[in-house]
Amino acid sequence: MDSQRRVFQTDVPARLDRLPWSRFHWLVVVALGVTWILDGLEVTLVGSLSPAISGADGLNLSAQQVGMAGSAYILGAVIGALVFGRLTDTFGRRRLFTITVLVYLLATIATGFSWDFWSFLLFRFITGAGIGGEYGAVNSAIQELIPARRRGYTDLAINGTFWIGAAIGAMGSIVVLDPEIIDQSLGWRLAFVIGGLLALIVIWIRRYIPESPRWLMTHGRPDEAEAIVRDIERQVERHVALPAMLAPLPTITLFHRGRTSWRELGVALFRTYPKRTVLGLVLMATQAFCYNAIFFTYALILTRFYDIPAKNIGWFMLPFALGNVMGPLLLGRLFDSVGRKPMIASTYGLAGALLCISGWLFAQGALTAETQTLAWTAIFFFASAGASAAYLTVGELFPLELRALTISLFYAIGTLLGGVAGPWLFGALIDTGERSQILAGYLLGGGLMLTAAVVTLVLGVKAERKPLEALAAPLSQHRD
Repeated sequence: MDSQRRVFQTDVPARLDRLPWSRFHWLVVVALGVTWILDGLEVTLVGSLSPAISGADGLNLSAQQVGMAGSAYILGAVIGALVFGRLTDTFGRRRLFTITVLVYLLATIATGFSWDFWSFLLFRFITGAGIGGEYGAVNSAIQELIPARRRGYTDLAINGTFWIGAAIGAMGSIVVLDPEIIDQSLGWRLAFVIGGLLALIVIWIRRYIPESPRWLMTHGRPDEAEAIVRDIERQVERHVALPAMLAPLPTITLFHRGRTSWRELGVALFRTYPKRTVLGLVLMATQAFCYNAIFFTYALILTRFYDIPAKNIGWFMLPFALGNVMGPLLLGRLFDSVGRKPMIASTYGLAGALLCISGWLFAQGALTAETQTLAWTAIFFFASAGASAAYLTVGELFPLELRALTISLFYAIGTLLGGVAGPWLFGALIDTGERSQILAGYLLGGGLMLTAAVVTLVLGVKAERKPLEALAAPLSQHRD
């Protein structure tokens, strides 16, 4: 290492990318993927429990207030993402994904003790802040620890576990909304308390996840990065042989630099990678509107237009959640083989077209509760894979020193543009009781997804199976 300029060479990225799939990678998947299970559990609880929360035994909320609570959760996630995303790039992935899950734990339990609309709104906001903070910390850690050849599929599959949480929330709601099992004034409160306590398991598991070696090397700590990679290699070699080294691994030359400034972020987004910035914003905003608008009001559609009892909502959530889980699992490998660009465009396009068609059938009164659920299941089979790929895209196309912040920033802006207004708008449309009004919302959501498909065909990047450092050179990379 050059002590004057603090320049050093490292093969850490190449060593991480050459690793065969192992128990260590499964540990990363489980420990970090649990985040999305909790997020799915949270969102589903509000969706499935909204009739009980808004009823006489709950907090007496209107459909619009339920939508506002959903918007508060999303707004909290936006602010949490921005604050914690910046801290993640500054202080490390590991430290922040512990803090953020602790915020989630305390706020979710507090939600179960809400006494009126405003306290419920506040606790949902703080819960969202904890989950929002997880987006940057967890996605950046996943992408930096998983080998390049498996990065797409792994990232999609982990983000898809959101819907495992959704299924758990749906099944839980069946129990807590059954008056023969538990008092309805307590059932929804108990659901939130239990959901918060589950985060204790997450904190325990994450003790075994190391700091990202890539983050360490770009923060002038190559010796620590080297030690962690050696330890990972030893863990892997206990179960599977490392690939033979027929040639020296490629190295990268870095220099120790100070804290990344907001100006450097602006240069990266608007001067170095302006097309990637447009692509990321479009993908994040369109999927946020589509998902949040429909999912946060899912239960209200079933109860008000199909007369489904509140206690049975969970049964209709299960096939919907299954479709969302299976989309990334079945289609994910194609994002690493066929490629990012064609797969993102096709999943967004199919989801948008199917949403428009099902919206028209809903307006015509041609659907039953069962066929409506099947339609949503088919739509979000494709939308889930596309939405997960949006997080993958904004994470892998910008420099490592900005990764957590860019993921958080794109999530925040995309959500503000497409996600916060969605639940409120659809709640207001449902309050009109007019199917034609709700059709307008479906056409808007479907049209946005189709627009994103076209933008991807024009601006998409062939990022499959490429090292992160090849897609976007680190800001700390030394050039002679």
